Amino acid sequence: MADSLSLAAGRSREVWVDWMRVVACFLVMVVHSTEPFYLGGEGSLILTRADAFWASLFDTFARACVPLFVVASSYLQFPIHYSTGEFFRRRAVRILIPFLFWTVVYALVWGEPVANFKDLLLNFNYAAGHLWFVYMLIGLYLLMPLLSPWAEKVSRRELLFFLALCFATYFIPFIREKAAGDGAVFIYGPGGIPMPADYPLWGEASWNAYGLFYYFSGFIGYLLLGLYLRRFVGQMSTGRTLAIALPCWIGGFAVCFFGFLRRVFATAGGCGGFLGSDGSVFPIGGDISVAAGWETPWLFCTVGTLLMTIGWILLMRLWRAEGGFYRKVVLPVSKAGYGMYLCHMLALGSFAALFRSRLGVGTDGVLGVMTTPVEIILTAVCSYIVVALFSVLVQRIPKIGKFIIG
Repeated sequence: MADSLSLAAGRSREVWVDWMRVVACFLVMVVHSTEPFYLGGEGSLILTRADAFWASLFDTFARACVPLFVVASSYLQFPIHYSTGEFFRRRAVRILIPFLFWTVVYALVWGEPVANFKDLLLNFNYAAGHLWFVYMLIGLYLLMPLLSPWAEKVSRRELLFFLALCFATYFIPFIREKAAGDGAVFIYGPGGIPMPADYPLWGEASWNAYGLFYYFSGFIGYLLLGLYLRRFVGQMSTGRTLAIALPCWIGGFAVCFFGFLRRVFATAGGCGGFLGSDGSVFPIGGDISVAAGWETPWLFCTVGTLLMTIGWILLMRLWRAEGGFYRKVVLPVSKAGYGMYLCHMLALGSFAALFRSRLGVGTDGVLGVMTTPVEIILTAVCSYIVVALFSVLVQRIPKIGKFIIG
């Protein structure tokens, strides 16, 4: 996301990418505004059947947000067109320094500062869980110089082969779930330590985390998708775009939306029916592993999210308006998008608490069954406006703005 905020040398500005980043920023805030309605209690908590529906609806709608940022970065930056040293220097200024600044801010304002700084030696501050994204993004940037010579020469047919290989791994979470059944389920991390919530496949074992598809899984698929779009997909007609984009988006939405609800209603004591018309009882909850199970269809590197990502991208490629609104609003917000991502949880948490205290929770809230969707929308919109204004203004501070916002 971050240094897709500036174009590589010699390339003209891709207007549709700016529009897509602005939309993706808002989708991030929708996702985080939805989380309080299925995360809570000991880690997982859904109060009512209606909240299960609203959580699935809003989170599914916005779930492609992170892949959209990765595709934007790839589309604009990959393969790199300057030296590896220059590439990393630019990334350090635009990504690493703002990330370190906001990491310190979160460590000071959320939780116990001493414990937070100690934990930062090994990972991000879990109170600011959205910062996981930066580690993933930096990992992709470390790969770009290595893959760039290949990306310059790869043919359409070769790239399609590797895209298909990567995207085949997006079915693996469902295969693991099916293979595990009702038995013991484990994940084998890089240290070979088994942990709850996964199942070993194709060469994985307690002594080997690097199975057959390990090196072709994850966000590398979206990196290659951005490359494919830029090199081999020209501008398509509106009719052809809609004929491809809408089925992709609707199909992906169905996988994510009904997949989440089926798992939630199974937890609630039903048989896993799509709409919970099977005697399911709410509220439901448990530790965080329960929500992790519900979220399986929502994972960023799964087939449903992939299909919605493709749909979003194709639709956004139609949007090329360059008028006054683009120049005065969209472009500045797009350029500040990385900083918005880094700092938005500070505002969003406050707005979420404010609206919950005023409107109540679940169907007992002042708006009845509409309380939850109104809270989600208000939290996302208010957070977006405040954070966009803050980030755009701070970024314009001479000399120091770029080190805070990127």
